[in-house]
Amino acid sequence: MTTTRIAPSLLAADFANLQRDCELVNNSEADWFHLDVMDGVFVPNISFGMPVIEAISRHATKTLDVHLMIVDPDRYIKAFALLGTHNLTVHYEACTHLHRTLQAIKAEGMKAGVALNPHTPVSQLSDIIADIDLVCLMSVNPGFGGQSFIENTYDKVRELKALIDAKNANTLIEIDGGVTSKNAEALVDAGADVLVAGSFVFKSEDPTQTIASLKQLVTS
Repeated sequence: MTTTRIAPSLLAADFANLQRDCELVNNSEADWFHLDVMDGVFVPNISFGMPVIEAISRHATKTLDVHLMIVDPDRYIKAFALLGTHNLTVHYEACTHLHRTLQAIKAEGMKAGVALNPHTPVSQLSDIIADIDLVCLMSVNPGFGGQSFIENTYDKVRELKALIDAKNANTLIEIDGGVTSKNAEALVDAGADVLVAGSFVFKSEDPTQTIASLKQLVTS
């Protein structure tokens, strides 16, 4: 049985102390670094780009899970590969030729992920699920951290898990947005493999302990 992965989102980290927060994640029980790239076009916010990710990659000792919330992600696939990205996730809603985009990501040696906005049905992935390494279900509307969890996500996870099983795929299910100790267990029970936690981790009094508590919840 695969252990549920915890992926702290550096969008909620202290950007003035980014090396410190990277080392905090390195030394914690977290499994991945989750990095949100926003362009102010696909989502109404701008986060960080290549120079910041390059700086993070110099310190991070764990998987770099990069989530592109940008238009025309194909232009940047090679650039993110060169930065040391392990998983590159693009939005279904931003890709005209999704299969081609996924193949391009894999050709650069990265795992290929697809993110779905809250309003996008899981069924849109039925023809392509076997080609996807990771599906990131947005459990908040993308663009800003600290939002409230959308309760319909549980049903969506179960539906996606059923699709993955029906197609004999090895796709991981990642949940991004509003993850806390209150919903982590229920998400894993529904079929989630990766939990992204931003504000819940970095805004807590002891982020290392918060990560350890989340990990314990989903592996007990």
